[in-house]
Amino acid sequence: MAPSPAAGPPPARPSSSHLWRAGGVLQPISRSQVLLQGPRRRHRRLPGGVVRAAPEAPPVVRAAVSAVTELLRALSPNKTPRDAAEQGEAKDPPPCGSVEDVLAVLRDDYRRAYFLTGDFSRGIYTEDCLFEDPTIKFRGLSRYSQNLDLLVPFFNSPSLELESIEKGLRVETKFVKATWKLRTYLRLPWRPLIAIRGNTTYDLNEDYKVVRHSESWDVSALEAIGQIFVSAREQRKGSRG
Repeated sequence: MAPSPAAGPPPARPSSSHLWRAGGVLQPISRSQVLLQGPRRRHRRLPGGVVRAAPEAPPVVRAAVSAVTELLRALSPNKTPRDAAEQGEAKDPPPCGSVEDVLAVLRDDYRRAYFLTGDFSRGIYTEDCLFEDPTIKFRGLSRYSQNLDLLVPFFNSPSLELESIEKGLRVETKFVKATWKLRTYLRLPWRPLIAIRGNTTYDLNEDYKVVRHSESWDVSALEAIGQIFVSAREQRKGSRG
């Protein structure tokens, strides 16, 4: 689950609902309020492009993704991007020549809990790989790495359990599918617990490189985002109730 960097300049005609800052807090406002308050302030565009919430996600999910991203950015320690060795490029295996090779590399990445550590084999992905989950959708390997860099410092007592991983074929497209369980607390003042079971499909091109990294979860996008705003203690109370 990766947050999206800040959106670029607003469109000429505002939509019916927007997030605005009021006293340092992101709040939804209506079209009429936009017209009364005038043009919105431009947001800073991140290097390498913009990552947006998935277009098919409900408006409340898109708003929540933006709010969570801004929150993590505000709390994130300032640091420079990791160099190639730290990102795992120095450890990348030779080019894969079969689906079995890709599967073996992904097994190693899951052993390193790459969702939670950012330590993954970049060499098996194309540079313009499509990354998507129920909340966001974007292209670009470097942007995926940036998202992991943003998230990793907030994980506390994380675990990633690989339940199964297998190869498959879908209408001439070779792929690998992994099923996993993710569990981690977040280093936020209220210490929320994120617990998701899901699967990731890795679509491969003719060179056995991943061109699409697609996640699905056993909870809705809204439920997944909602876990971030509830403390682990409150979650436990709710499960007992």
